[in-house]
Amino acid sequence: MEKTQREEKWNEEEQAEVDIWKYILGFTEMAVVRCAIELGIADAIESHGSPMTLSELSSTLGCDPSPLYRIMRFLMHRGIFKGTLNSQGSPGYAQTPLSRRLMKHGEHSMAALILLESSPVMLTPWLSLSARVLADGTSSFEVAHGEDIWSYSASNPAHGQLINEAMACDARVIVPAMIHGCPEVFDGLSSLVDVGGGNGKTLKVLVKAFPWLRGINFDQPHVVSVAGVISGVENVGGDMFESVPKADAAFLKWVLHDWGDNECIQILKKCREAVLENKGKFSYPIHSTDNSHRLIGMVLIKTLVSINGYLAYENPTRVPKPSS
Repeated sequence: MEKTQREEKWNEEEQAEVDIWKYILGFTEMAVVRCAIELGIADAIESHGSPMTLSELSSTLGCDPSPLYRIMRFLMHRGIFKGTLNSQGSPGYAQTPLSRRLMKHGEHSMAALILLESSPVMLTPWLSLSARVLADGTSSFEVAHGEDIWSYSASNPAHGQLINEAMACDARVIVPAMIHGCPEVFDGLSSLVDVGGGNGKTLKVLVKAFPWLRGINFDQPHVVSVAGVISGVENVGGDMFESVPKADAAFLKWVLHDWGDNECIQILKKCREAVLENKGKFSYPIHSTDNSHRLIGMVLIKTLVSINGYLAYENPTRVPKPSS
């Protein structure tokens, strides 16, 4: 018995020596994926139309093959790209569903979201996470930049544009799934206001799927002023804490988690006032999967860093159970 306990303790210590390096070098994965996006690796392989050798890829990207090899080796070991033979029988790199998410454009692109979260503006607040815990009520973003993320975005248009592009990535994933999984939500609607709709990409997908729908893209004036023209969608600037444009239904995605309870109540009241009489539809999609608990945990910490919000999953009175 005593020997078994010593062996278990030794195994735990041995595993800890390995696991700690995940945190010492934890930033590596994000940095390498950002590098892949900036170099345009996935775009180059997609344009080539077939597996690319290291020589072909380095020539196309205009970079030294030696560091590129290390990057590709890292990405392949994580299943982002895969190795296969080209038509000449030479080993090359090929796309995977995950690597296509790193393309700068395309139906499945998530590149803008990665570029946003790995940008210096968004990374710096993570270094103030302990200050956020000690001084409840002030987000790490405010500690790092002296103002909240929305004020910063208003005075820094380039960052605001990156946020809009990142949210458009999310829309390309969630909205088609929603259209496929619960189209009945839109039955009987002739108009829909997307509260905090950014550049209108969510409504662009929705009005294409439901052409009878009139979309109202509602966001802050400086946001909608740079939103593109979308057929069937009207851009309206305003303040959701003051009023929301009238429509048959209100749609919110990645909005309420940005705010505390009192602000959320105010937003929901304004949305209810905006919904036309006898319509009474209110949509708030939550994207979740059976194995999403680890991801949710990361997002909960993210809300501490960038904003002062909460998620519906959060219960501050519950102590997590020990892992088995």
